[in-house]
Amino acid sequence: MKTFERSFYSKASQYSFIVILFLFFTVWIGTEKFLHFDMALLGYLISSLIFAIGLTVRMCSWLIRPATRQVVKRSIKNMRERKRVKRNIGSIVKTAFENIFLQKFIFKRGIYRGIQHFMIAWGCVGSFAITFGLTFGWMHFELIDPEHYVIVVMGIETITMKAHGIFAELVYNGLNITAIMVLIGVCMALVRRIVNQDVKVTQRAEFDIFPLALLFAVTATGLILTVSYAFLDGWMHPYLTLIHQVTVVVLLVYFPFGKLFHLPIRPLATAVPMNYQEELRVDTRPCMACGNTYSSDDQITDVKGILEVQQFDFQLEDGTYLSDYCLPCRRRIRVMKQMNIESQMADNPISTMNGIHLSGFSKNRTDDYYHLPKHVQEQLKKYRDEGGEEE
Repeated sequence: MKTFERSFYSKASQYSFIVILFLFFTVWIGTEKFLHFDMALLGYLISSLIFAIGLTVRMCSWLIRPATRQVVKRSIKNMRERKRVKRNIGSIVKTAFENIFLQKFIFKRGIYRGIQHFMIAWGCVGSFAITFGLTFGWMHFELIDPEHYVIVVMGIETITMKAHGIFAELVYNGLNITAIMVLIGVCMALVRRIVNQDVKVTQRAEFDIFPLALLFAVTATGLILTVSYAFLDGWMHPYLTLIHQVTVVVLLVYFPFGKLFHLPIRPLATAVPMNYQEELRVDTRPCMACGNTYSSDDQITDVKGILEVQQFDFQLEDGTYLSDYCLPCRRRIRVMKQMNIESQMADNPISTMNGIHLSGFSKNRTDDYYHLPKHVQEQLKKYRDEGGEEE
């Protein structure tokens, strides 16, 4: 095995070779030894292989990041624990259904954004599934008789359907249906990014607008191609086919290195509640200062490990780490550190004024509450006795 690894410059190149070899093997099986390979899809096949190489390289570079690597290691470790099997399966199924299938995390930001993202996401998933299935020859149609087709998947006959039935029409127009979904979502996203002033402040044309424009070009040219052969007797069909193929090639080459890369890595989100909530939606890790629970033991352990790998030293003088404290206590520690009074770890408000803490518009408190020096309290008392008022 080590000899095989030494044949490549890097792990990424090794995995890319394995992925391409596997894809060629599936093409060989799906097309029944290249018997049913469609030469019209050769351009799509080449761009799909480039897409696979780019995605493999991008995944390798993403997985070696300390944070991602730690989450993957934690997931594998927790999945092997028998006492957590039931909880892990329940957590994965629930998170996958709510956050990936229904995409509730987007709908929480607004119905408009939820519908927009849902249409783009599932339209893209459906389009990629159909495109790769046909391009790699994993599925094709065979005519049984003049009235019936059979869907062949990886050389195995699966579903028989009427050539002109409703189900057959849905299958034939699968790409058109998913393209319409993507087109609706992309148009909604473009309108939002053009009209919403808050979004325009933070967006970048090359990162936010370009992938939407690319998706729009692919879906629009694909639908125009359908209109050409279905309603216009193939008007300009060869040219429209070439234009559509170019847009698809550009999309596949761009996909692994742009904003759309979040699509294949989104399923890792199912690992977050599985790994870092020992009890669902309940924090179990107590703060070392105030005692309030704020996280879980697994998450704090992983945070420390990730920071150590990245050579960030957040260890305090008493041997504890900043991650051992809840957010309010961390802010208090930072403030006291900046004021050179880190030895005082009290729950009382810290006076940042020059000896006098004003109460503001809230209910007045006694001077003893703020632990003011006696001479300051005497000055305040004298000032009130003389008729002065605190603002």
